Amino acid sequence: MSNAQKVNDFLDKAKVFYLLTTDGDQPKGRPFGFHMLVDDVVYFGCGTFKNVFKQLTANPKVEVLALDGEQFLRYDGEAKVVKDDALLDKVREIMPDIMGLYDQNGWEMGLFCLDGGHAEIRGLFDVIEEFDV
Repeated sequence: MSNAQKVNDFLDKAKVFYLLTTDGDQPKGRPFGFHMLVDDVVYFGCGTFKNVFKQLTANPKVEVLALDGEQFLRYDGEAKVVKDDALLDKVREIMPDIMGLYDQNGWEMGLFCLDGGHAEIRGLFDVIEEFDV
């Protein structure tokens, strides 16, 4: 199993995870649920009109934090915005209702992945596994 698959599987089990950004010098976190694995790359998405997208483009250093029982995942890297119609078509398959709402309102889904990613799967007191993604 690839390292990207390990991250994706953990996020699948967690269901909801948190994307951490900064707004100037203020940390910001918010729950996310959407992610997808395509060609061994984990992609995330959010509306380009949202503050979170503005924050991750202004300072691309971000972290994903997910909890599954007594284990948690930290996955950090630099957000890289990806414009790819084929990927957006996959998002439409996964989330047709959300993408229909975006289309109806003229909103754009901004896709991104993490470059230079590093992940840790941790227990309460120790690192279970650590790897580059």
